[in-house]
Amino acid sequence: MRRSGWIAVVVLGSGIAAYAVAVLLLPNFGPPFVAKIRAHLVIPLSMHLAGGALALAVGAWQLNSRLRQRQPLVHRWLGRLYVVAVVTGALGAGILAPGSQEGIVTHLGFGSLAIAWLGTTIAGYRAVRRRDLISHRCWMLRSYALTFAAVMLRVYLPLSQIVGLPFGPSYQVISWLCWVPNLLVVEMLVIQRPRVVPIEAAT
Repeated sequence: MRRSGWIAVVVLGSGIAAYAVAVLLLPNFGPPFVAKIRAHLVIPLSMHLAGGALALAVGAWQLNSRLRQRQPLVHRWLGRLYVVAVVTGALGAGILAPGSQEGIVTHLGFGSLAIAWLGTTIAGYRAVRRRDLISHRCWMLRSYALTFAAVMLRVYLPLSQIVGLPFGPSYQVISWLCWVPNLLVVEMLVIQRPRVVPIEAAT
């Protein structure tokens, strides 16, 4: 179960990462509002897409206990790459958040996500620098839960449209729903009860 959960995270994370790269590199790919953002905020958009894609793809492998134990050097370098990716993506997201669709609720939702994403990642990096590995693991699990908001956003949005919910109110709710439950699940099931971790590959 633990291994299958980790594989699901890798597949979903890699899929959304590939989608973000396609949006970044293909001018006519992606939803119409991205084209409007690209016209005015191309640098923060590129930062967010590139950083988020890299963080999604790299971060999933950091959950693999076999990699951590057998290839610690690879784990450390991937960790550094992940931190750089998150910092880049979160800074871009913070600039983009005030221009998000549907008003102040989404501005605050995505802006809070950007702040929390950056803050948990920096806390995890600082913990490993002082060799507090337990705190490092907890903070980085929180960080990747927030990285995974990119996946949940693209799960909830189509579902809301399939069931016929209006886009505006749905998007406002999803700007919070895509990340707050992720953080709560990791906090309750992974950090407080580590024996039931569903997303880490077994050794």
